[in-house]
Amino acid sequence: MEPLPVDKMLSALPRAHLACVPTGWDSAARAIMTTDTVPKAASRRVDVDGTKVTVTGMAKGAGMCAPNMATMLAFVATDAPLAGSVLRALVGEIGEASFNRVTIDGDTSTNDSFVLAASGQAALRPVTEPRDSRLPVLRAALVDVAQDLAQAIVRDGEGATKFIAITVEGGRDAHECDAVARAIADSPLVKTAFFASDANLGRIVCAIGNARIVDLDPARVSLWLDDVGVVAAGARAASYREEDGARVMAKMEIGVRVSLGRGSARSTLWTCDLSHGYVSINADYRT
Repeated sequence: MEPLPVDKMLSALPRAHLACVPTGWDSAARAIMTTDTVPKAASRRVDVDGTKVTVTGMAKGAGMCAPNMATMLAFVATDAPLAGSVLRALVGEIGEASFNRVTIDGDTSTNDSFVLAASGQAALRPVTEPRDSRLPVLRAALVDVAQDLAQAIVRDGEGATKFIAITVEGGRDAHECDAVARAIADSPLVKTAFFASDANLGRIVCAIGNARIVDLDPARVSLWLDDVGVVAAGARAASYREEDGARVMAKMEIGVRVSLGRGSARSTLWTCDLSHGYVSINADYRT
């Protein structure tokens, strides 16, 4: 490990402060890029009690992103007057619905951050209670921006060529749905099959089993690729054809849906494929 050049960083702070302008979001989004290939920013305007409120955010991340912790930085701000107690409650909720829903490679680092800030500049009566009737609109805009940024991280994953949304439903609780989704999303065999557009769908079935869900009944498990039924009640779907699976696997955006058939819980995760490019980026990172 090499120590950071603290003196250089401190000496640059005054210039950085002077460069702060209301229109500087794009410059800031570019400044925090590492192996990112594009800056990541998103913004929404919503009407709250007749007042236009803005939510804007930026993020960086392209590898070692399975937040908690990861090499991801995200900053979302609003001009709505949100009390500190409301912000503290929102930040965990929004993070769980967005940045904690992504994985590039299942690996993590030491320095992820998600910062939620409110300037209070909008001409709106302050929101000080979590039960405030105006909060759902603001929460929806904040989640929308955060999800845009989270998905942008996946789309720009190191060497990624495909965006994959994995939904696991029919679980007893969200925890086991999440475990199955992550087992699929982080499997190198699954990810390389997606890269090759190879309808080797037994790899996804294998990953479901690797989640080690207690007393999961395979006879209740079903699997779809987009609208194509692959597994029905634990067996190959009667309507499934290899060419249908190959058609979906060749797409740049793919949906995977799994039903565990044992409850009503549901969880969605966003991930990408694993390519030669990913290996090259990380093999040559220091050279």
